[in-house]
Amino acid sequence: MDSILQKLRNLDAYPKINDDFFSRTLSGGIITLASSLLILLLFFSELRLYLHTVTESKLLVDASRGETLHINFDVTFPAIRCSLLSLDTMDISGEQHFDIRHDIVKKRIDAHGHVIEAKKDGIGAPKIENPLQRHGGRLEHNEKYCGSCFGAEMSDDDCCNSCDEVRDAYRKKGWALTNADLIDQCKREGFIQKIKDEDGEGCNIEGSLEVNKVAGNFHFVSGKSFHQSNVHVHDLLVFQTDGYNISHKINKLAFGDYFPGVLNPLDGVQWMQETPNGMYQYFIKVVPTLYTNIKGRTIRSNQYSVTEHFKSSELGRSQLLPGVFFFYDLSPIKVTLKEEHAPFLHFMTHICAIIGGIFTVAGLIDSFVYHGQRAMKKKMEIGKFG
Repeated sequence: MDSILQKLRNLDAYPKINDDFFSRTLSGGIITLASSLLILLLFFSELRLYLHTVTESKLLVDASRGETLHINFDVTFPAIRCSLLSLDTMDISGEQHFDIRHDIVKKRIDAHGHVIEAKKDGIGAPKIENPLQRHGGRLEHNEKYCGSCFGAEMSDDDCCNSCDEVRDAYRKKGWALTNADLIDQCKREGFIQKIKDEDGEGCNIEGSLEVNKVAGNFHFVSGKSFHQSNVHVHDLLVFQTDGYNISHKINKLAFGDYFPGVLNPLDGVQWMQETPNGMYQYFIKVVPTLYTNIKGRTIRSNQYSVTEHFKSSELGRSQLLPGVFFFYDLSPIKVTLKEEHAPFLHFMTHICAIIGGIFTVAGLIDSFVYHGQRAMKKKMEIGKFG
């Protein structure tokens, strides 16, 4: 048993030295204090890095199907009136939505960008009294109202009871509304006067869209959209006598919910038009993104990159539709971002490496200084007695 214990003693890598053989020096104390402070500093630095989350990213093929794309926007047009500004969407599946009004808020702004009036855009029109019936007479008491569509009826039973319904009937026929001042519904609702009252104003439009997760576009233009001879046109071109100024500022444009670290390159982008008419186009590549925070909460969102281009009507494009168009396409690659802490064992390994490394280097420096001092002391003694 004693032999086994003796063999274990021989394996001791930390032999003990009697205190009588220790020699403590001033330089050793200074080096010890400096190394201790350095260890403390590096310890807190490692602790901060350990407590700080890091985001790991991976690229995967996007295998999701049947999802929708949520678009949040906030755009200011300093030279287009709110009564003329409309929002349309189209995609490659053939789905089209014209003059979208749900989840949209329009704010009338003056020349200095100050809000004059803010209201949520809605479908319908104010109630009107004694309107003109389809048969030509005025609405009598207890009589059901059925307004004329002014030649745009699809059947004998069609009624247009508001200016918006007349405009919709014209759009379905592929007609432009160029005679709004002769439409009884528009006159009674003050549609023409409303447009005139907003002369010189701009419009801020904000809201959200829910579209199919396929390539498509959404655009801001003046008037309601319709197709005429396979051309996409709008019915209020007649009211814009001085050309279309599509200067705009994109306050916000996001494809999905916010998550930490997301960068939307179009936020705050402003463009001022110099030519009378034209089409401004943004070509956007949407990258699906799955973000998971340190608590395990998952956010499905998107990032995007963008290029832009302006088409001027001065280049001979007579059928160019003035407006701001956002063409988006989806990347087949999905980015996954996950917040993580560094492993605890890595943290302990770094701490041990710091303590061991600094004490080792400090010991070498102390030994070098100590032997240098002894050598100098011996030379001084030799010189004194020599």
